[in-house]
Amino acid sequence: MDRTPETEIMASANEAELYDAMDHSEANEAFLMRLFQLGAGGRMLDLGTGPGHIPLTAVVMDRECRIVATDLSEPMLAIAEEHRAISNHGDRVEFRKADVADLSDEPDGAFDTVWSNSVLHHVSDPVAFLKEARRLCRAGGVLLIRDLRRPETEQEAMQLVAQHASDEPKQARNLFYASLLAAYTTAELSAFAKAAGWVGASVKKEGDRHLVLEVLAAD
Repeated sequence: MDRTPETEIMASANEAELYDAMDHSEANEAFLMRLFQLGAGGRMLDLGTGPGHIPLTAVVMDRECRIVATDLSEPMLAIAEEHRAISNHGDRVEFRKADVADLSDEPDGAFDTVWSNSVLHHVSDPVAFLKEARRLCRAGGVLLIRDLRRPETEQEAMQLVAQHASDEPKQARNLFYASLLAAYTTAELSAFAKAAGWVGASVKKEGDRHLVLEVLAAD
């Protein structure tokens, strides 16, 4: 199935609220467990944080880390700030409006851990995005990118929506379906990683709908 691109920025407040209300807890927990298994810690960067659930959970799991979490969507950042305001550990998270493919205000190797979750399929230039993620991670740091995996057919995509989002509102189901069609394949993500200079990276399938690109110790 050919890829159908999705908008790069979720600029609608209604869509941001729908996404925030969707139950991502199981997938987010699995992502964070893998992140900390890889040895994440220190100064951390979340590229494309959305409503901020992952960084605000990460600072509870690791009481020493500090996190910069970026997004270009103002409605998403507004929701993230609302969540931060009621968090007991929100003072260690900074939400910042920034392009995930251009954080030129940060020097090379500025972060001990760099991650992104469910953002890559929104990005217009995946190679530039992965190059920037790689640049920002220090030598020996942890890099972890997770995104949806594009199904082989539209029917398979509809089955995944039915399996994982049947209790969500119709508009939320439509957002999930569009994201599946905009996602990349294992071969495509492997090619992007190679072009971006990710030495020693591995691309793995995770469950029935995700891909994970990781480097345990970035050179």
